[in-house]
Amino acid sequence: MKITFLGTGAMLPTKERNPNAIFISYKNEGILIDCAEGTQRQLRHAGISPTKVTKLLITHWHGDHVLGIPGLMQSLGASNYTKKLEIYGPRGSKNFLKNMMKGLVFKSRIKYELRETNQGKLFDNEDFYLEANKVKHSIDCLSYSFIEKDKLKINIDYTKKFGLTQHPLLGELQKGKDIIYQGKKIKVKNATFVKRGKKICFILDTYYNKKLISIAKSADLLVAESTWLEKDKLIDKEHLSSKDAGKLARQAKVKKLILTHFSQRYKDLGEMLKEAKKEFSNVELAKDLMSLEI
Repeated sequence: MKITFLGTGAMLPTKERNPNAIFISYKNEGILIDCAEGTQRQLRHAGISPTKVTKLLITHWHGDHVLGIPGLMQSLGASNYTKKLEIYGPRGSKNFLKNMMKGLVFKSRIKYELRETNQGKLFDNEDFYLEANKVKHSIDCLSYSFIEKDKLKINIDYTKKFGLTQHPLLGELQKGKDIIYQGKKIKVKNATFVKRGKKICFILDTYYNKKLISIAKSADLLVAESTWLEKDKLIDKEHLSSKDAGKLARQAKVKKLILTHFSQRYKDLGEMLKEAKKEFSNVELAKDLMSLEI
């Protein structure tokens, strides 16, 4: 799994930061969380073809999270995008998208399907599922979690005792089935071990409340907005401060916290990092085009 931060600013773009967009690459999936203006150009800078996008998750319909959608769709149409783009968003998204697209003329359009959700599991396959949770903001807004499923892995040291190292039957063990090999029964509980799946939680644009703790609980990685320093939060109470994000990470017992969605007023984020680290030690500041593998 690779996560690329395409935009890490808040409402206004700066020379250093584009507004919000995050790309998750996992096997054949390319999941884009939000699509601010300039996102398709950021994809190019990151070396990611726009046609890799298979799903678009919209947190909410403020401009700094969605103004890049028409441009992305235009690029996909010009690139002979053959997939159907899956779009998910909060209530009202169908009407918002319809109005956005109605005002533009496209030479070629792509196929897409938009599903509105309030909260719960919105996608599920054998490898992972996506979960949405409603968070408190000035309009309907969602957090998203990418949750990888646990996998059974082969204990080769054990199967070697039976002379079994490569064989189609190993696939049956990984499915949780006991097998018979050369007349001997090999049990799943002895021949496999569980590799725990990763949980990545994205909480953007919300004010602090206890529900966030359950959303982010035990995440391997929490990506949280950090619009303000605590002393400046009275300017806009509908966003997290760096202190809030650090406190959330500590209370939810996550493994790592990455801060993003910084107000353009801050040129130096050192104070923001210090403030978060007073609450939670394993913190990193996101930068545009930064990527990490998990």
